[in-house]
Amino acid sequence: MTSPTEPPTPSFHIRDIPVYGDAILAPMDGFSDWPFRSMCRALGSAMSYTEFVRAQHIVMAYQHMTARLTFDEAERPMVFQLYGDDPDEIVAAALRVQDKRPDIIDINMGCPARKVVHGGAGVGLMRSPLTIARIFRKLSTALEIPVTGKIRIGWEDCRSYKLIARIVEENGGSLIAIHARTKEQGYSGLADWDVIAEVKAAVKIPVIGNGDVKVAADIDRLKAYTGCDAVMIGRAAIGNPWIFSRQDRDQVSPEQVHTLLREHLQRHLAFYGERKGMILFRKHAMQYLKLQQLPRLIRTHIITRDNPQEFLALLDEAFAQKIFDFQAPA
Repeated sequence: MTSPTEPPTPSFHIRDIPVYGDAILAPMDGFSDWPFRSMCRALGSAMSYTEFVRAQHIVMAYQHMTARLTFDEAERPMVFQLYGDDPDEIVAAALRVQDKRPDIIDINMGCPARKVVHGGAGVGLMRSPLTIARIFRKLSTALEIPVTGKIRIGWEDCRSYKLIARIVEENGGSLIAIHARTKEQGYSGLADWDVIAEVKAAVKIPVIGNGDVKVAADIDRLKAYTGCDAVMIGRAAIGNPWIFSRQDRDQVSPEQVHTLLREHLQRHLAFYGERKGMILFRKHAMQYLKLQQLPRLIRTHIITRDNPQEFLALLDEAFAQKIFDFQAPA
């Protein structure tokens, strides 16, 4: 007799929420929208994070923020990421968006952008441990769902990552994700994986490591080196969402690129409308096509089309001719 199929085993839990898988698309402003995020989830990203949303905007202009909070059921566990520096405002925003039924609320304490840090939010919060304690204490008391946080190492003169990780845990946080670079590094230089290992050793809640995962093998390498529960992948997923299926870009066939590029565009057009969708899709198209054997002039000619039908016709012709022989119209 054939035994019934064993149910899959979760890789880890965020409080009582099982997470199946160990590679996760990092929240990225301008990229982690529903079209791209849902593509990555379908290819194996273990959970979904929204682009960050400013708490003040949710409180003051909620109707303009709802697009960023759009998701579908297949993306669960679904994480809404908020940022701000006022504990009461963050709680008010979290209570409001909780009605949209996310699984988790995450607080961004890692964004190094000047406009965010200048207001005391993002990695600016890591200079204010007591504020972080109040935010997590208030949120974990007020919300029905888990609260998590994403941090960095801190600042060069204030590398507070272990302190902040413990504060998050001690005040009700259910997970900590850490990008292993300082504020000053931004997205340059080498990520310090030793820092991720130190955070993992300092807390009992799950830890997600982020930084310098460039190829599929780096997922297991980072986990083995640090002991972290899962890995976040940001820039390496742009143009290669197949990394969540453990495929490097040189393992992806032109046919796979062609099919996914078309599907991604259709989701963009459905989500943003034709004009805005085409404009915003260019940054993705550039990444998908840049590793194909396509001359820059031809690639630019395709990417700059404003009409979806014209774009797709040129794209189809390029792939049909295996890209080598495609010629732009005079």
